[in-house]
Amino acid sequence: MDKTLALSALAALGQETRLDVFRLLVRAGAGGVPAGAIATRLGAIQNTTSAHLKILSHAGLVRAERDGRTIRYVADMTGFRDLLAYLMEDCCNGSPELCQPVIKAVTCNCGG
Repeated sequence: MDKTLALSALAALGQETRLDVFRLLVRAGAGGVPAGAIATRLGAIQNTTSAHLKILSHAGLVRAERDGRTIRYVADMTGFRDLLAYLMEDCCNGSPELCQPVIKAVTCNCGG
């Protein structure tokens, strides 16, 4: 990931509704959430939610998937992983053991 894309992703997440949308999609997992249900679940306006989804999509944090006549949005975990990797690229000045608390905090302990 380059600096421009990282800035785009951070800016996208730096707005309250977009952060709420992204967190909702992360919680939903691989099944995602239908476009119309996102606004309903967050108590947001449909048109505004669409604009937020577009920004998150351009930032590489969400993607749209067609499911018949429905469009579902899914958190793009590859894009999110790339953002985290960019932020931690030079972590701990050659002492990776110092990064372990951060890595442990972001490691998913779901399912398994």
